[in-house]
Amino acid sequence: MDAASNAFRDSLLAGQSAVAAGRQAWVNRLRAEALERANALAVPTVRDEDWRFTDLSPLYRVAFRAADTYVPQAAQLAPWIVPEAGARLVFVDGRFAPSLSALPTADTPLFAAPLATGIERHGPVVEARLGQIAGFQQDLFVALNTAYLQDGAMLVAAAHQKVAEPVHVLFVSTQKDVAVHPRVLVIAESGAELTLVEDYVTLHDGAYCVNAVTEITVAPNALVHHVKLQRDSKAAYHVATGTVRLERDGRYRSNSIALGARISRQNLNVVQAGPNTECHLDGLALIAGRQLADTHSFIDHALPHGTSRQLHKCVAGGGAHAVFNGRVLVRPDAQQTDSAQQNRNLLLSDKAHVDTKPQLEIFADDVKCAHGATVGQLEAEEVFYLRSRGLDDTAARNLLTYAFAADIVNRIPLPSLAAQLRATVLEQTGAKELA
Repeated sequence: MDAASNAFRDSLLAGQSAVAAGRQAWVNRLRAEALERANALAVPTVRDEDWRFTDLSPLYRVAFRAADTYVPQAAQLAPWIVPEAGARLVFVDGRFAPSLSALPTADTPLFAAPLATGIERHGPVVEARLGQIAGFQQDLFVALNTAYLQDGAMLVAAAHQKVAEPVHVLFVSTQKDVAVHPRVLVIAESGAELTLVEDYVTLHDGAYCVNAVTEITVAPNALVHHVKLQRDSKAAYHVATGTVRLERDGRYRSNSIALGARISRQNLNVVQAGPNTECHLDGLALIAGRQLADTHSFIDHALPHGTSRQLHKCVAGGGAHAVFNGRVLVRPDAQQTDSAQQNRNLLLSDKAHVDTKPQLEIFADDVKCAHGATVGQLEAEEVFYLRSRGLDDTAARNLLTYAFAADIVNRIPLPSLAAQLRATVLEQTGAKELA
């Protein structure tokens, strides 16, 4: 690793405690292995194929510091509270805040607690999954997150039980120039059903870095509905990796919304580890100014009768830059796979641009697969139609932009959250006055 890479790594880990002896020897081994790997990996640059459209050099120039101890008032979090949630775990600048959290009672079919508690109570279960689903061998950011595991959230949905109310895991930034490394581990046991809202918000408009890793295991015949919201400040940096492992008849549904951050990168990997699985990935990036939003997805069909659907939309205004790279791999044993992927992009200015690369790699002969991508501006005929109904040109364009983005928001299964996000989209698309 060169001097620049070393300087950035050391800065990103400012304030993080080093690997220390603890009760769980396997945790220390995992951290040590990840740290050794992090020391061997270079920081990604535009010379790397997976990062060629995403220049992280502005992030590498930020000098991060340790976070001060601060707990906001509950009223400050009111705009982001999800009333449907039955449990809430709040992390402030990377640290669990018990006074702001609401953990489930013992008689519910859900275990939701800080990761440290989960390791103590469910050690063997955690050991078999933590750091095993999201590999760190080739990813510096995952390696750093794993090497310095601190606070995180752990959810376990009990076998053959439906967790009726969603779980809200809220990560709040309150200080600038701080780097945090959130970790979320979700285990849906056989036949379980669970809805998770993973939410990143801020109380300030300064620069900071979120380096998040989420690992999800979906056991046979289980269902996980995952809503991920990235609402960081417009000056922040957000790098996130989510990895999902689907066992036989497992189902995973994802709604991912990216609104904030100067530079954001979302890696979502779904691995089919059993036959007859199903995944639905819906995503929206709504950006403007100098924002860059990069989404990389990978769906690995390894066994027969797998179904996948993906719709990712980008709305880019100002000088914003959206990136989408969606890869679907159908392995030789994955006969009768049914996969469809669509990326639709809307440019609101001449300076905004999109780089899109949907990929299908098929090594089986009995499959039904399709993909496609579109990049364009608003249709003149649609604008003319609305103007003929009394709207001026600006109002017509704003309303069409809102409708394009709201299509994804409306798929979120929580009414209050969908309404809150629709209001945000209305405001950001300039259609608020039409509501």
